[in-house]
Amino acid sequence: MTLNDLRLFALNKSNFSTLDTYINFTKEYLEFISNTNNIQATIISQNENHYKFLQYKDDGTFNITRPLNSNIYYSLADFETNSQLLIQLLGNIRADQFNTIQYRTALNNCIYTIQQSIGATLDSLSANQSNTARKINGDLFEKLISSLFTLIDIECKSGVVPLTIEINATESFVMSYQQDLIITQGEVVKAIGSVKTSSKDRIDKVFMDKFFYSALTETTLPHFAVFLNDVQRKNVRTGSRYAISQTFLPGKFKAYTIKLNPLDGVYYCDIRPIMTTDTLLNQHIKTFDKLLFDDVWNFLDETDSES
Repeated sequence: MTLNDLRLFALNKSNFSTLDTYINFTKEYLEFISNTNNIQATIISQNENHYKFLQYKDDGTFNITRPLNSNIYYSLADFETNSQLLIQLLGNIRADQFNTIQYRTALNNCIYTIQQSIGATLDSLSANQSNTARKINGDLFEKLISSLFTLIDIECKSGVVPLTIEINATESFVMSYQQDLIITQGEVVKAIGSVKTSSKDRIDKVFMDKFFYSALTETTLPHFAVFLNDVQRKNVRTGSRYAISQTFLPGKFKAYTIKLNPLDGVYYCDIRPIMTTDTLLNQHIKTFDKLLFDDVWNFLDETDSES
């Protein structure tokens, strides 16, 4: 496929109907960029060298992609191997023999590679389409995460949770509460999740969603958040030098956790170093595999739920 073919495919969200379609698209993109004749340049981040940027040729208006973490962004050969492990895993995720570093790594890295391939493709759009690209990229990430829950036999949907608000002993009304992910067992809501490509400009809402929901329903329903990464390109031009900057705000995250309410789980595919070295952050932020292997099953076992 050409870059234009990839771009047209990514712009139509209905093309991504199953996990297989995500995987096949990613293979096509990785094959495209593996041919050096298709890429103008590969740019290495000046401050964190394991991040790279790809510059397209004129078919991508010489745009430069988002930063790609080379430690977890698979090559075509590695993705072909590990995407097969991912498929095996999703059919057997509760079997002890699949709870290994190899399978956990395949889960995290495949999801990162898939979503970043979509995002990098959309980065080839002209500047006046950047908002469209951002919206499509976010919607496809939400759809991807939702499909994973379905594949491990967990009831999951996006939409609204109806909340009954009592005015007094005889009067009430129903409020619709929009959510990215709603985990259910039958008719019972067991957990609510936010899915965002990054926490930039969104972390306030994620914490406030739990605060408002808990106050409105007088429950302690688990709320969790899934983020792809929290880095962006930082242009530090001296000649053509590029670097990355972190969009995660540790002070705000810790303040909300301590003073407002802690989330019941925060998960990243591309986890930042501070999230593992800071004691408080490490207690609350984990890699994405922790959600599917462990925590979502604990959410289902919670008894304090809202129907």
